[in-house]
Amino acid sequence: MTVQNNTNLPHEIADRFTKPVARFLKIESAAGGLLLVAVLVALFLANSNWASTFLAFWETPVGLKFGSLDFTRSLRHWINDGLMTFFFFVISLELKRELVLGELRKPRQAALPLAAALGGMVVPVAIYLVLIAGQSGTHGWGTVMATDTALAIGCLALFGQRIPTVLRLFMLSLAIFDDVGAILVVAVFYGEPLNWAATGLAILGLGLVAGFARLGVRSIPVYFLIGGAIWLCIDASGIHATIAGVVLGLMTPTQVWVSDTRLRAILGRVLAYPGGEHWSGDTPDRRDLREAGRAVSESLSPVERLELALHPWVGFVVMPVFALANAGVEIELGDFGQKVSIAIIAGLVLGKPLGVLGFSWLAVRSGLAVRHSDLSWPFLTAGAFLAGIGFTMSLFIANLAFSPTTLAAAKLGILTGSAVSAIIGLLALLWMAMLSGPCRKEN
Repeated sequence: MTVQNNTNLPHEIADRFTKPVARFLKIESAAGGLLLVAVLVALFLANSNWASTFLAFWETPVGLKFGSLDFTRSLRHWINDGLMTFFFFVISLELKRELVLGELRKPRQAALPLAAALGGMVVPVAIYLVLIAGQSGTHGWGTVMATDTALAIGCLALFGQRIPTVLRLFMLSLAIFDDVGAILVVAVFYGEPLNWAATGLAILGLGLVAGFARLGVRSIPVYFLIGGAIWLCIDASGIHATIAGVVLGLMTPTQVWVSDTRLRAILGRVLAYPGGEHWSGDTPDRRDLREAGRAVSESLSPVERLELALHPWVGFVVMPVFALANAGVEIELGDFGQKVSIAIIAGLVLGKPLGVLGFSWLAVRSGLAVRHSDLSWPFLTAGAFLAGIGFTMSLFIANLAFSPTTLAAAKLGILTGSAVSAIIGLLALLWMAMLSGPCRKEN
C-alpha cells in the first residue's frame, strides 16, 4: 500500500470565500495604480501641444453600416458603452458571489455597507442639488454618487497589514453596491425615450439566457453571442447599454456543475491508468482524460470562472483605456469657479463621508446592521473619505449628463474632488496606522 504525501495545508470551507476576495482585492489594488497613471497621461496630453490630436482621436467614427442599419459610433462611445459593459459585468459577478457565497450572504453584515452606500449616494446628491439650485447642470447630480473601486482599494493597499482586512472588505462591498446603484440610476434617469420593440427583444434575449441555463447549456461562447445581441437591443432601446452587463452578471449561476466528490472520482479513474504514452486516439483512456479536463473546469461555478477570466482584462485594459478616453480635460483656471465644479467637489469631499458615516451609524444604532469589532469608527471614517474618490463612474455619468459647455468644468470638479478625498483619506489612514501599529491578520 502506498502512502500519498500531501505537502500542502488542508483546505477549509472558508477558503472558498476568502481566497476569491483576496484575489479580487489584489487585482483592484494593482489596477488602481495603472488607472492613476492613465489619468496623469491623459491630463498631460490634453494640456500639451498634442492636445487637439489626442482629443480628436477619441471622436474617430468606428463601426459597420448595412443599408439603413448604421452601427457607427465614436471610439469614445464604444469604450464608454461597450467596453464598460464588461466592467459592470465583473462588478455584478463579484456582487452575486458575495451575496450568495461570501460575507454578504449574512443580512446584518451586508446591511452595513449597503446602508453606507445608500448614504453615500443620497447625501452627496442632496448637497449637490442645494448648491446647484437654479443653475445649469442640475441634471448632473448622478456624478457625485459612486465610489471608484480600483482607486479606493489601491489607496488601502498602500498600508498593507497596518489596516484591518475588514476595512478592505467594507470598502469593496460599499463600492460595489453604489456602482450598481449608479448604473441603475443611469438606466432610469440618463436614458432616452424607450423603443419598446428593442426593449421587448432585449427581454426575450434575457429569457433565452435563463432558458438555456435551465436546460444545462454551459458553453460560454453561446452566452457571449446572446449577450452581444442583448447589448445591441438595449443600446437601441433607449436604456443605457451597460445595464446589460449588470443584469447578465446577476443572472450568472453560482452553483458548480461537478461536485468535489465527483471530481475526485473522475480524476481517480484517470490516475488508475498505467503510465506511458497512450493518451492518443479515440480510446477509453483518451475519453476519460477529456472528461477529466472538463470536470476540472466545471468544478468552478460560472461566476468564478468568468470573474477569473475577465477581471484582469477589466482592471488592466478596460479601465485604463476608459481613463485615457475620458480624463483628458484641458485645464482652465476659470472652470474651478463654476458652480458645477464647486457642487461636485462639495458632494464628493463633504457629502460622501457624511452620508457613509451617518447612515452607517444609524444602521448600527438601530440594530439593522452589525459592525465588526476590528472595524473601528476612526478607520471607518478614513474609509468614508476614500469613498469620495468617484473617478470612473463620475466621469461616466458626466459624459451623459452635461453639455459640452459645462463638461470640462464638471470633469475638473470630479478630478479635484476625488484627489482631495484621496488625500484626506490617506492622511487619516496614516495617522490611524501610526497609532495602532500592524493589525493582526485575520483567518
